[in-house]
Amino acid sequence: MEPTGRPKELGDFLKARRAQLTPGEVGLPDTRRRVAGLRREEVAQLAAISVDYLTRLEQGRVQASASVLATLAKALRLSDDQQAYVYELAAKPFRRPRRRPGEKLRPAMKRLLDQLAETPAMVLGRRLDIVAWNDSAAALFTDFSRYPAARRNYVYLLFADAAMRALHVSWEEAARTAVAALHLEAAQDPDAPELADLVGELAVHHPEFRTWWAAHHVTSAAFGVKRYRHPVVGNLALDCDMWESPDGSGQRLMVLTAEPGSASHEALRILASWTAESPGGGRDAGEGRADGVPEVGDLDAQLP
Repeated sequence: MEPTGRPKELGDFLKARRAQLTPGEVGLPDTRRRVAGLRREEVAQLAAISVDYLTRLEQGRVQASASVLATLAKALRLSDDQQAYVYELAAKPFRRPRRRPGEKLRPAMKRLLDQLAETPAMVLGRRLDIVAWNDSAAALFTDFSRYPAARRNYVYLLFADAAMRALHVSWEEAARTAVAALHLEAAQDPDAPELADLVGELAVHHPEFRTWWAAHHVTSAAFGVKRYRHPVVGNLALDCDMWESPDGSGQRLMVLTAEPGSASHEALRILASWTAESPGGGRDAGEGRADGVPEVGDLDAQLP
């Protein structure tokens, strides 16, 4: 018979921790309130669970799943020791998170990216991290090298980068699709600490993400038409296709093309020509910066 844990003690701890936090500590407006701490509704929203479920958890009337514990740990800003404690109370195994090394790009994939001169292309890895990109992709989307490797994530930039937001004719549709694709990624590696960090940060800072993540929609987003409004070349309608890497790494090549002779195809040619006059766009995420800007360690704390 499996251990049932101590749900009453877990509920008491969750309530106590909720009372210790201020809205400002979790990225919410720090307004005046009669009772100290976070409201139950706020914690439920940050953890992408229902208020009713959180109520029953705090009252010790329901067992907590490992996935719910993970989102609550992020919402309540629990330390590793505090996480170990709540997992023990819930009778769930707890493994201190181990960070995975960065993904490596196969040389053949890098050559392919570079040879797609007039075609925006990038390699997406785990959690839709942007592993590599070419100059045309940087010219179309944003200068990915401005971000440290820990922030080069397609979903994160879609929400956090103003240029990426403004680029999409229908940002909400693009963002919903990206969140659904991230959900599918999460199903394959739900315990990755990097995934919990990404989801937690997006949930705290972006209400739309919280709502769409809680809906649990999934999609592979393998192909489709993307519509952009670019500040240099104007409107583009591009076919987007994802190609799985044959090496079993799970990496995918995202390629954006247009029908030859179309206005969008000509716009891509102009964009490629403009990019050639301003070199230094595309490369893989493992390369250092040539302009002297510091990488992950120095910039990470400066980003929102």
